[in-house]
Amino acid sequence: MLKTYHKISLFAFGLLTASCASQRQVDNGWHSLFNGKDLKNWTAKIYPYESGNNFANTFRVSNDVIQVNYDGYGKSYDNRFGHLYYDVPFTNYHLKLEYRFYGDLYPGAPSYTLRNSGIMFHSQDPKTMPAEQDWPISVEMQFLGGLSDGKPRPTGNMCSPGTHIYYQDKLLTTHCIDSKSKTYDGDQWVKAELIVLGDSIIHHIIEGDTVLSYSKPHIGGAVVNNFDPRMKIDGKALKSGFIALQSEGQPVEFRNIFIKDLTPKNKIKDK
Repeated sequence: MLKTYHKISLFAFGLLTASCASQRQVDNGWHSLFNGKDLKNWTAKIYPYESGNNFANTFRVSNDVIQVNYDGYGKSYDNRFGHLYYDVPFTNYHLKLEYRFYGDLYPGAPSYTLRNSGIMFHSQDPKTMPAEQDWPISVEMQFLGGLSDGKPRPTGNMCSPGTHIYYQDKLLTTHCIDSKSKTYDGDQWVKAELIVLGDSIIHHIIEGDTVLSYSKPHIGGAVVNNFDPRMKIDGKALKSGFIALQSEGQPVEFRNIFIKDLTPKNKIKDK
């Protein structure tokens, strides 16, 4: 009887500890953007389809992760670049998640998309994108996987479709810049974090190390095609926008997606 009581007590203590841990997470301001079960509060926009069309179930939930999968694409990728947007825009925040590459580049996908994905942020609303628009006007924290060839291939880089930034206090019009991260080969999970302070400072963090910092994101430059001209006001500061996970021909998975609002007196409300 004492052994049974002891087991029950330990079980109850475990539940209390788990509950307290969960409460601490809420108290610390972290909110999960992914419930582990479905894509509630997320919207797909895949070229050349209208916003909301998750073509061929590209973005799906499998084993508690958001998976990018092309098994319904037929014989060729056909440049069907895609993004999965969280339905609420953010301004000042700390985002963290884990990602991993798996499988092979889909036939017909551009060679530069090999083990290539990322997070788009400060993005335009996908509802403002014509069906034929390929990339959102946004800033990207680019994820690259190593090619197991002994050559460096950093991750946590910056790319800028339809935007510009300031790097080391100078206007940078180059489309992408590399971070100083390590190379991560294979299908290992990699921890990535993004700290965004409106149109001020942005930090990219990989496995706890700040690998890139820059500032003053604003609209400008090329790369984006077939956009609504009303959405691309060159020179306009990007103070807020949507967050999206990328799909461009390489299978990839995302998990443990959390965000903390860094704006005082403007806490994120759970939907």
